[in-house]
Amino acid sequence: MSKLFKQFDRRLSFINQNKVMATLVNIRRGVERETLRVNSNGSLASTPHPAKLGSALTHEWITTDFSESLLEFITPPEIQAAVTIEQLIDIHKYTYENIGEEYLWPMSMPCFIDKDTNIPIARYGSSNIAKMKEVYRTGLHNRYGSMMQVISGVHFNFSLPDEFWAHWCDFQEQENNKDCISKQYFALVRQFKRLAWVIPYLFGASPALCSSFISHREVAHPFEKVGKGTLYMPHGTSLRMSDLGYTSAAQSNLRICYNDLSTYVETLRRAINKPAQQYANIPAGENGNWQQLNKNVLQIENELYSPIRPKQVAKTLEKPTDALEDRGVRYLEIRSLDVNPFSPVGIDASQMDFLDVFLIYCLMLEPIEYDDALHEESQSNFVSTVLRGREPQLELRDGGKNIRLDRWLSNIMKDLQSIAEVLDKANQTDKYAHAVKNESIKADDASQTLSGRWLDTLLDNQIDNSMLGMELAKEYKTFVSNLEYRNITKEAFTEQASLSVNAQTQIEREDDKDFANFIRDYFAPVHEQKELKASS
Repeated sequence: MSKLFKQFDRRLSFINQNKVMATLVNIRRGVERETLRVNSNGSLASTPHPAKLGSALTHEWITTDFSESLLEFITPPEIQAAVTIEQLIDIHKYTYENIGEEYLWPMSMPCFIDKDTNIPIARYGSSNIAKMKEVYRTGLHNRYGSMMQVISGVHFNFSLPDEFWAHWCDFQEQENNKDCISKQYFALVRQFKRLAWVIPYLFGASPALCSSFISHREVAHPFEKVGKGTLYMPHGTSLRMSDLGYTSAAQSNLRICYNDLSTYVETLRRAINKPAQQYANIPAGENGNWQQLNKNVLQIENELYSPIRPKQVAKTLEKPTDALEDRGVRYLEIRSLDVNPFSPVGIDASQMDFLDVFLIYCLMLEPIEYDDALHEESQSNFVSTVLRGREPQLELRDGGKNIRLDRWLSNIMKDLQSIAEVLDKANQTDKYAHAVKNESIKADDASQTLSGRWLDTLLDNQIDNSMLGMELAKEYKTFVSNLEYRNITKEAFTEQASLSVNAQTQIEREDDKDFANFIRDYFAPVHEQKELKASS
């Protein structure tokens, strides 16, 4: 038996102890779901963010992402996936009640959008922080184009409880503190990066797109056509995560280091401060003309496209890297999930249960170093999976050796089943075993994946992507609107909307700097920020 599997068995035995297992009931997870507002004909809604939803700047649950038309729903950390689903249902229900005749798009790839479509950039008010958010999005538009920015996804936030880390750090013979916890989270992240292809294979749901989306671009992919204008990749899983979606030429040569927190922060900061020649001619405040926040590879940390991010809850106007450096990793954000078009809220509880198991599996594996070889191999595997993941006998690379995707996934599923048993025992349930069993079927039958099911529906009915999307958008609006509020009351939504508007007004009232100085101070190093605060 290899050292790798001896370590896995040893770690599995450790978490199977009653005292450790008991802490696993307090795993917390949350969801950020993005969705476009669309008209009844499937076109993008150009209306402003609905006033009854409150302030997009300060609302706890409902905000916007890139565009006024792109809503983002945020659930707080919860210990039960079922509660998170209830919260998502409530947020969707309240939103439906306040968007009139509009609908919520149920897919990752957008509705009918071409180069002439007006995609309104999100606005957040007149405060400096509001203007910063708007300028950042203007920069994204100028750098990558708006069409890429209205692709929707689902982000899954995951954290293990403090009491688990107390046991785990002791098991690792390390002091239980933020440094140990961050070190272990980064070990998990590196294994996740190595196995990142698993997520688009299982949960990718964008094998097709409207031809209008790429009508202005030269694309070399071997598309086939269905319906009147839908293009698809026969074995694709997640075109959203391909070079048709979230990619950046300027970022392609970045080597963000995931070996520990300090090098991660250092390399990310380096990217934020590294000038990018291709953005040099875009104004960044010259004569008050703000078309981007700066002329560097990354305007801010959020511009980094990665399937996973280590996160810490940031204070007001605190940069994410400063928060990480000061307080360590608090949770992980999984960013490679497509919107599940078969769920009225974009994700289901079984997916969340599987992700719990998979992330713990990444922690159970022997830590590896994230070097250039692993980076190249992981990237290659990920790209192959998003473009050709359901191709029979597709081979990936692991440690420099070829391995068939289906065989590798089957081996992973066996280990996941053993972790699911621990979680089920801890929670006195069988949902984790069921979640892994449901996904295991897909290792042997690619047609059962979300992308396989979606594409089969298009081909069997010779229907366009947009037509099927609109049918589901109308079905889901009717379905959710007829449900009762389950976790968050309508009164709570009304109150939060009012509170958010008042909070935005207060922020605008307290602004005491011009925008140029505000941006200068924001990007100042931490020690300079402390000096500024002390002198004010």
